[in-house]
Amino acid sequence: MFKGIYALIIELDSDVCLNVGALGELKFKKGLYAYVGSAQANLLYRIKRHFRREKRLFWHIDYLLSNNAARIIKVLFKQTDKSGECALATFFSERGEPIPGFGCSDCRCKSHLFHITDYHMLDETMQTVHFET
Repeated sequence: MFKGIYALIIELDSDVCLNVGALGELKFKKGLYAYVGSAQANLLYRIKRHFRREKRLFWHIDYLLSNNAARIIKVLFKQTDKSGECALATFFSERGEPIPGFGCSDCRCKSHLFHITDYHMLDETMQTVHFET
């Protein structure tokens, strides 16, 4: 398959407090979140993994998505190299509230998870993933 970057648009239907691995206990308020990630081998496989409730908790996002209050409502992607991941994170950091240290242990970004109010600004620059979960 192909490589690229993606944004998971996640809806939390209630406030939650979670232990997120090495980050410890974090509080997430109800609302929309954008998570930025990448896959350098099989982008579609990585995205499908995020939809599974039963999985080994490995990445920070796994902890959030394993909570019943969290639901992925849209997935956007773009075929590009890994550098696009941090560029997309910077884009969201200017438009949302970063969750410090989340999902960015391998780069210098503030975060790769953002509390947002809107994601439609990406509709023209990224494609939407459509598949049955």
